[in-house]
Amino acid sequence: MDTQMTLHQYLGHSARRRPDHTAVEDPADGTITYRQLDALSDRVRDRLWHLGVRPADRVGIYMRKSIDAVAAIFGILKTGATYVPVDPGAPVARNAYILNNCSVKVVILENRFVEGLTAELAQLGEVPHLLALAWDGRDRPLEVTLQRAQEQDPVPVVDTVIPDLDSLAYILYTSGSTGKPKGVMLSHRNGASYVDWCSEVFEPHETDRFSSHAPLHFDLSILDIYVPLKHGATLVLIGEEVGKQPHLLAPLIADRRISVWYSAPSILSALAQYGDLQRYDYSSLRLVLFAGEVFPVKHLRRLKSLWPHPRYFNLYGPTETNVCTYYEIPADIPEDRTQPYPIGKTCSHLRSIVVDEQGRLVSRGQEGELCISGPGVMQGYWNLPERNAQAFLVDSDGRRWYKTGDIVVEADDGNYIYIGRRDRMVKKRGYRIELGEIEAGLYRHPSVREAAVVALSDENGVKIKAFLSCRDGQRPSIVELKRFCAENLPMYMVPDLFSFQEWLPKTSTDKINYQLLKEMA
Repeated sequence: MDTQMTLHQYLGHSARRRPDHTAVEDPADGTITYRQLDALSDRVRDRLWHLGVRPADRVGIYMRKSIDAVAAIFGILKTGATYVPVDPGAPVARNAYILNNCSVKVVILENRFVEGLTAELAQLGEVPHLLALAWDGRDRPLEVTLQRAQEQDPVPVVDTVIPDLDSLAYILYTSGSTGKPKGVMLSHRNGASYVDWCSEVFEPHETDRFSSHAPLHFDLSILDIYVPLKHGATLVLIGEEVGKQPHLLAPLIADRRISVWYSAPSILSALAQYGDLQRYDYSSLRLVLFAGEVFPVKHLRRLKSLWPHPRYFNLYGPTETNVCTYYEIPADIPEDRTQPYPIGKTCSHLRSIVVDEQGRLVSRGQEGELCISGPGVMQGYWNLPERNAQAFLVDSDGRRWYKTGDIVVEADDGNYIYIGRRDRMVKKRGYRIELGEIEAGLYRHPSVREAAVVALSDENGVKIKAFLSCRDGQRPSIVELKRFCAENLPMYMVPDLFSFQEWLPKTSTDKINYQLLKEMA
């Protein structure tokens, strides 16, 4: 599948077709039409060009998800530059490291971050130009800022740059094994090939209303933003203060008539358990998409009983590939099923292979590492040549395959079954243990709401510690848990230690925060 459009051309195309249709809706901050969004992003483009931003430069975005943030993204892309979003909830020092690491030319940020970021950047070297958003309590900060800047220092209108499809569009920073985040470089071709695949499979139409639950620094945001705007549909922004609270999120999805939902499974699990979903009308909902981690079957079954009409898709793929495999969940989930569903078959614009530790192809039915090739695969990590060399397998034909680090088995029907992360496999008393298998066993207990398992090393070898949150305070005894695990898992997989928490800690992208759990352990 070959695309002919850069990511920002989607907006211009839809603005010409549906100028007065709502492009983005923020329940906390009103709406903006396609014509208005296109014009606002043009003004961002003009101001950035005046500040010296040119094609291939990087521009940081340090702000909460908002209509202004979406306009900033498209304004950056219209200069031919690359946007680098950072997590507004992360420590300032981490964000300063990211922005310094990729040498941003300008940072578009909220006023509240200016002082702290300036101090941190000054310690790292040169401080780039900071385009701080003013706030007058009435109009949107970006509008106010651009208007004031234009009055003080007028800039001319410049042409939108249409770069080569292999030019960088965005860099998303993910956790690195060295303790420093690493920047995943993705081009217009990478992003647009994925958006085109979404168009093929999900058949979006202009009446759709897509959720935007993921933060901008999370790769789920690529589907959120570009698929609806390509098709002239509406993007409904969901703020963090609502997005993590099922009792607030449940009525919002109904009231805003969301038709396509996309999030990490943890949010959907919380909705199924605590959203009181039976109270609301979800007749508009036609697609429920989830990605980022395994969806415990018992929570998925409950959600489908409450939302029986939509189609459900399990989307799999690391940031480095966007989504690379997918699986449609069947209409009925048997009551006795406890095994998570497959991650599915390879997306049509990509190719996949499964290899052993020496990089040799394995036969169907054998475990191996999933490797992906094709137009959706990243260009590499920013300024990390050694890491890039390790990240790819190059075959005899010179084709590059991204090594996902995920262990899978290809079933007889061609679907991949996810076994676990290579880095979440441990050896205990000579047995190889996948920690995710222990978690799946713990989820079978009726009182367990969330389960996460970490491995700890000591002088006696490996100990396994399970962190659990339980529903409605129904905390089972350690004796009961040990007995339950012994009935559901091999003895060598039974956790040595248990810790009960009200809620398990999450990252800013709503995944279990295993790093914090290890520190707690």
